[in-house]
Amino acid sequence: MDDAALAAVVKMVPFSAHLGFEIKEMGPERVVVHAVIRPEFCTSGGTAHGGFLMALADFTGAVAAFQVLPEGAKGTTTIESKTNMMGAIPVGTTLVATATPLHVGRRTSVWVTRVESAAGKLASVTTQTQMAL
Repeated sequence: MDDAALAAVVKMVPFSAHLGFEIKEMGPERVVVHAVIRPEFCTSGGTAHGGFLMALADFTGAVAAFQVLPEGAKGTTTIESKTNMMGAIPVGTTLVATATPLHVGRRTSVWVTRVESAAGKLASVTTQTQMAL
């Protein structure tokens, strides 16, 4: 899939487009999304806010779940999500979110999304369940 097609997927979710998410890889076994930590996405300490990390992970997992929807499904929605914050990542850093499947069933799929700095420092790990609509 070319860059324009990947960018079109982000634009389908206005909140994610507003946050500057950029899909780098998209398939049924792995989705990779990049985002740069801007000052408005930080805590008072100048590091990525947990809500920003969770939004990035949720979007990445949802895009992944969309790749494995059963025939006839209209979309997907998050029905459960849990995030462990692992390390502080400073403003200006590019984040790499990678979602991989833990389980793919007929009505639900479970995804694990690791959010790391481009240098490989782990920021968070999110496990989420997506339901087919």
